[in-house]
Amino acid sequence: MLSRARRLHPALRCLLRASAAPSSPHPLPARHILTGSQIPKPFPLLRRHLSSPSPAPPVSSPPAVLSSDLAAVSTNGSCPGCGIAMQSADPALPGFFNLPSPKSPDYRARLAPVTADDTDISASLKSGLLQEGQENSQEGKAVAAAAAEAEAEKKSKVVVCARCHSLRHYGHVKRPDAEVLLPDFDFVAAVGPRLASPSGARSLVLLLADASDFDGSFPRAVARLVAVTSEAHHADWKRGAPSNLPRAVLVVTKLDLLPTPSLSPDDVHAWAQARARAGAGADLQLAGVHLVSAARGWGVRDLLNHVRELAGARGKVWAVGARNVGKSTLLNAIARCSGAESGQTLTEAPVPGTTLGVIRVDGVLGAQAKLFDTPGLLHGHQLTSRLTPEEQKLVQVRKEMRPRTYRIKAGQSIHIGGLVRLDVEDLTVGSIYVTVWASPLVPLHMGKTENADSMMKDHFGLQLQPPIGQKRVKELGKWVRKQFKVSGNSWDANTMDIAISGLGWYGIGLKGEAVLGLWTYDGVDVVPRSSLVHERASIFEETGFSVSKVVSRADSMTNKLKGNKKTNKKKEIKASSDSFEVPEPSEPAAVIDA
Repeated sequence: MLSRARRLHPALRCLLRASAAPSSPHPLPARHILTGSQIPKPFPLLRRHLSSPSPAPPVSSPPAVLSSDLAAVSTNGSCPGCGIAMQSADPALPGFFNLPSPKSPDYRARLAPVTADDTDISASLKSGLLQEGQENSQEGKAVAAAAAEAEAEKKSKVVVCARCHSLRHYGHVKRPDAEVLLPDFDFVAAVGPRLASPSGARSLVLLLADASDFDGSFPRAVARLVAVTSEAHHADWKRGAPSNLPRAVLVVTKLDLLPTPSLSPDDVHAWAQARARAGAGADLQLAGVHLVSAARGWGVRDLLNHVRELAGARGKVWAVGARNVGKSTLLNAIARCSGAESGQTLTEAPVPGTTLGVIRVDGVLGAQAKLFDTPGLLHGHQLTSRLTPEEQKLVQVRKEMRPRTYRIKAGQSIHIGGLVRLDVEDLTVGSIYVTVWASPLVPLHMGKTENADSMMKDHFGLQLQPPIGQKRVKELGKWVRKQFKVSGNSWDANTMDIAISGLGWYGIGLKGEAVLGLWTYDGVDVVPRSSLVHERASIFEETGFSVSKVVSRADSMTNKLKGNKKTNKKKEIKASSDSFEVPEPSEPAAVIDA
């Protein structure tokens, strides 16, 4: 016994000697006898085991019953990511979320008692290498900090619907067939009465427009509502009567998509203000114009300070814009800039219509002011509203736009995918410059106008996408023509734009006059406007198809089909030649006498 104790820790040797004292002929002095409370602290687990009586055998108890029949939850709460009403009854319906699985009260297993000979205990613990106060060491502090952070993250984790979870982590909708069941949102009908009411808190409307598709994404109906309401209440405000004058602030989002080095902020500011007033169709008084980029953080802090100033202590701020204009992304950037620690994060995804209901964003404006995120407005005049998700990926601009310039003459045309065609019908000069501003994923084609019909028949849906597939061409609608007369006084810069809602625009540069015909699908909005970006490409595009993955993929597919047809034709010829047998000479016919 003592020989074994010599190999152990001195405290254990003393303990073993004390236990062997009654049978020893030479008992140790009393000061060498250690009690349970005097065992050194480096061994808390061993001390607890050695100083306590042996545990009683466990008593068998019936297993805990976990009920799988959870009551369906149909709460009045909304998803903090998209704003839709949450429910747990039907996974096929919008707003579905999974309830956390219940746990048994005794799900934590009891620790078995530790013995000195237990092989599951680490050797460092048995040999006394675990130093006292390790919880104060650097390693202990790091472990404690990680545990605290994980616990805080667990507590602050917000439950969102299954659709938001799929968009946040996978970038696509989990159930595309349920998208048709999503509710539509009409801002004029839902929020319009509050803006038109002469009483109530101060109202501020943020009119959001995409820099790469300003005229297509600008909320015209809401801008007209604000303009008419302000004009109607202005007389009451002058007389001192109660009047709620809603204010409007124009916010141009995704500024990083434009070729910013060649643009002047003052010019873009004036251009956006003029286009907003033209789109509102009324005397729209703007309280400010802000050019922002939520991805880069440009102009977010200035916008936040201005909104706080205009909203006051109790105002209501509404963020309004078309689908995929970047409302949720901008509001998340504003929340980060304000230092809000509510833990709420709006769902961001390149899928149009991510936000489904009005969401209140807390802790951003301070005091009692309220900030609301609204669902994206569906603009039927945008091309993107007719495209499938795969086609929308080709059209959406996600990087800084680059110019693609052609020098063309009368009788030539430029296609942007299978969506738009621009014909140069008449010119007072020899040629003009046409610059295409659109997604680089959309292929272009320049050729003779007389071949336009064959182009539509043979290449729409194949080399010219979107649409993807020739069957989709008829589904997009009727092909119609619009005529424009343009003029310019410089060859060096674009003087006029022809914008196609949801796609991009043509920049026209010429010194003279021209008659242009633009073909697109019926119902798509086409707007002539002053030029936004005056520059053009230094290297011009050539005749034919532009270089793109879509064109190369379609060409390889076409060549493969042609090769298969030739191979099948050769096989048929060979099979027919193999099956052809040379007839054997027949025996002479017998002569029969009559």
